Amino acid sequence: MNILLQMPGHAVEPWHAAFVSALPEAAISVWPEGRAIPDYAIVWKPPAELFTRFRPAKAIFNLGAGVDSLLAVPTLPADVPVIRLEDAGMAEQMCEYVTYAVLRAYREMDSYATQQRAGRWQQRERLAKREFGVGLLGFGVLAHAVAAALAPFDFPLRGWSRQRRVAPGIQTFAGAEELPAFLAHSRVLVCLLPSTPDTRGLLGRATLERLPRGAHVINTSRGDIVVDEALLALLESGHLAGAVLDVFNTEPLPPDHPFWHHPRIVVTPHVSAATLVADSVAQVAAKIRRFEQGQPVTGVVDRARGY
Repeated sequence: MNILLQMPGHAVEPWHAAFVSALPEAAISVWPEGRAIPDYAIVWKPPAELFTRFRPAKAIFNLGAGVDSLLAVPTLPADVPVIRLEDAGMAEQMCEYVTYAVLRAYREMDSYATQQRAGRWQQRERLAKREFGVGLLGFGVLAHAVAAALAPFDFPLRGWSRQRRVAPGIQTFAGAEELPAFLAHSRVLVCLLPSTPDTRGLLGRATLERLPRGAHVINTSRGDIVVDEALLALLESGHLAGAVLDVFNTEPLPPDHPFWHHPRIVVTPHVSAATLVADSVAQVAAKIRRFEQGQPVTGVVDRARGY
């Protein structure tokens, strides 16, 4: 069994060592080297040249949950299955990040920080939890984990997805026709959508204005879902109270971008859910063995949907 491993920069060494340990029966080459046509390619943001030189025979594994950058590679073979990571340690990290951001918004910590800088002692009236609905935009694996993490806090939880999904204790919405009702009750909007032609630019002015006045936006999925100018305009108008942003249209975020110094925006450098080597390697290795045994695997990407 031949495997080609590709990672950008110098990050490949720990991955290579982990895959050699997890799959001792495999011959694992590291891009741009390669000894044979690989059965499997394991990649993250690969160059187009990779698939020109090496066409995987059985499957392509993406070392991340988001596959937008891989699907954009023009030389990606059309008839080779693409398989993404599922959780692999990301859910726990995402739960921590989103829970912190939601509680920060609910307890108005930004407002207290402003009061501190002004030397003003003022206790703010706390909003009732029943009025602080949390909307999960995109209701897949990570969103289900986030909902479970938030459940003990007793916020009204709502989830939206393209197709109807059911989860205990969560009001769910589906399709474009139900998006306005979902937004209208989301005092905090948590974006967990994949980047697809349908979702890019979705959070523009027309969508964000449907949120209640004083709403917060948390984006941990892909930066191109948010229209930067619309978000800034609605923060300036007071319609939105704040935003916690971990992903951006351009990464790294340019030094002169207004997000950096906006008093009601928290910027983090794409750290909400890192890809963990041990968890990811174990998952990919297990799926490769299932492939070799002719068994079905989960996480196969629907290219038409983009995830």
